[in-house]
Amino acid sequence: MSEDAARRVGRLALPPDLSERDLRAVELMDDPDCDPRRLARTYARFRMLNSLVAGWRTTYRRHLRPRFHAHGPTTLLDLGSGGGDLARALARWARRDGFDLRVTGIDPDPRAFTWSRSRPPVAGVQFRRASSEELVADGSRFDLVTSNHLLHHLSPQQRDDVLTDSEQLARLAAVHSDIQRSRLGYALFSVASLPLAPGSFIREDGLTSIRRSYTAAELRLIAPRGWAVEALGPWRLLLVHDSR
Repeated sequence: MSEDAARRVGRLALPPDLSERDLRAVELMDDPDCDPRRLARTYARFRMLNSLVAGWRTTYRRHLRPRFHAHGPTTLLDLGSGGGDLARALARWARRDGFDLRVTGIDPDPRAFTWSRSRPPVAGVQFRRASSEELVADGSRFDLVTSNHLLHHLSPQQRDDVLTDSEQLARLAAVHSDIQRSRLGYALFSVASLPLAPGSFIREDGLTSIRRSYTAAELRLIAPRGWAVEALGPWRLLLVHDSR
C-alpha cells in the first residue's frame, strides 16, 4: 500500500467523532444517478458482506425459526429488500430446517427491484416494487416482518411510519436488524471491507452507514412502546416487536 493510500485508510479507520449520528451523510448508492456498474457490483457483493457481518443466522435461530408454523406455510415480508440476498437466505435456511417459508421482498427502488428479479429464482421467494405503506393500504398481512440495514436510512418520521406499518403487517413479530455505531466497528470495517471495495460502493457506503446508525441507548430512547432493543454482539442491534 502506498504512503498516500495508507494515510487515507488511517483517516477513515479513526474518525474524529462518532458520538452522535451523522444525519448529513448520504450513501452514494442512494443517488438515483450513481454509476450503475458500481451499483450492480454492490448488490452482487451484499450476500458475502451480510454473511460476514449481519449476524442473520443467529437472528433467524432466535427470533424467526421459533415462530414458524410446524404445519403449513409461514409468510415473511422483508422490507427494503435491496438485492434480495436476505430474502433468499431465509428461504434456504427454512427449507433446510424442514419449514415452508414464503418470503416476499419489497423495495420501492426500481433498481433494487430489477436486480433482485434478475437473480436465479429461489423456491418460496418473490419480489415486488412496493412500500410498506402500500401493503398496509391494500390490507396485506404476513406472519413475520424483517428488515436489514434499513432503519439508519430513514428520517425520524419515515422510521416511525415503518415501525407503525410493521405492527399492522405482522401477525406474529417484526424484527428489524441494523448496525450498532462505534468507533471500533468503524475502524475494523474500514480495513476488513477492502477486499470487497473495488468497483463497488461497499466500503464508502458501509462507513457512511455506520456514521448514520444508532447506539443501543439511542435506539431504546426512540423505540415506540411495545418494541424491544437487543444488542446482538458489539456491532449489531435488533428492534423487535412481538405482535401476539
